Amino acid sequence: MPKRLCVSPYLSIDELEKRYRQAKTVTERSHYQILWLLAQGRLSEEVAAVTGYSRNWIYELVRSYNHMGAEALGDLRRHNPGTLPKLDDVQQANLLQAIRGPAPDGGLWNGRKVADYLTEVLGPPVGRQQGWEYLKQMELRLRVPRPQHQQSDIEEQEAWKKKLNDELERIAVSRRRRRNLV
Repeated sequence: MPKRLCVSPYLSIDELEKRYRQAKTVTERSHYQILWLLAQGRLSEEVAAVTGYSRNWIYELVRSYNHMGAEALGDLRRHNPGTLPKLDDVQQANLLQAIRGPAPDGGLWNGRKVADYLTEVLGPPVGRQQGWEYLKQMELRLRVPRPQHQQSDIEEQEAWKKKLNDELERIAVSRRRRRNLV
């Protein structure tokens, strides 16, 4: 038989119901509903069926509420500051200064080169993607010239471009004539 959970009397049954009905977020409303139903003497299995939460989660919620009171309810992720950035302001300034200069191998900076630079500076390995993210964060982007075929003939390319421009002009003229006729 499921056990009855004891809810500490931080708030009265009426106050729990009032907060349940006036809750602004879904999580907070669910938490107050669970506590309100348990304070009325309902079984944990019944509360789990009504709310859709597992009995284990209900036990955790009641344990937190009995320990901390109403501060344990609601979505507590808002108190999570997240991870600290890998680079402080000085390190970011140094990275920006390094990126504005030539890359170590004389080429252009890319995610791998930034990651290698950061690995040297910070110690722990930094992935290529993180290097690319820092390039984007600093509003820089990889500028690589388009590859050229080694056996390409520049005179042939220029002749092709001229022929293409002449063909485009001929098509534009024929379209203008058709529009005037219609």
